[in-house]
Amino acid sequence: MTLGERTRPETPTYAECPGPNEARAVALVDDCGQLFPILLAWRRALGREVTGWAEQVEAYDVEHLSQHVTDDWAPGRRLDTMPGGHVKVSDYRDHQPPDTVTAGPCMLMR
Repeated sequence: MTLGERTRPETPTYAECPGPNEARAVALVDDCGQLFPILLAWRRALGREVTGWAEQVEAYDVEHLSQHVTDDWAPGRRLDTMPGGHVKVSDYRDHQPPDTVTAGPCMLMR
């Protein structure tokens, strides 16, 4: 997961999607459910609502991501923190049916 950048004050829901090498924060977890507490911790640290961009990738060390992960970063899921501690998940994938079996860690963008 990478932390999105809200760079358009006139459009409060806009959030850029920086790649893992450009993002202010990156999280790599084994299970996507672990992303939610990380996203909420980022919100507490930044003191405002935040957006995370996530994608399932095969990676085992956030410090040494493979070239194809960083070059081809195109996350299909957006996670927005909402008032009250809720997280809204939006699916931006190409309307493909979900995989029945998932493998590898899930990476969310900061």
